Amino acid sequence: MKNNIRVLRKANKLSQAELADLVGTTRQTITSIEVGKYTASLVLAYKIAHYFNLTIEDVFDFSDLEED
Repeated sequence: MKNNIRVLRKANKLSQAELADLVGTTRQTITSIEVGKYTASLVLAYKIAHYFNLTIEDVFDFSDLEED
């Protein structure tokens, strides 16, 4: 899933490790989410979006998901 985490993180001058600490996860998880190898859980997606004062939809791109 595409996301804007790297752009938001860089704009806020945060390292992956700093963001990970702020949202209660690991640097490896943030790295994996940024490159699209891992999809954040709803709770983690909320924490990331909330940290940046955005909605989940502003951080994560759901346009590539298929509708049933």
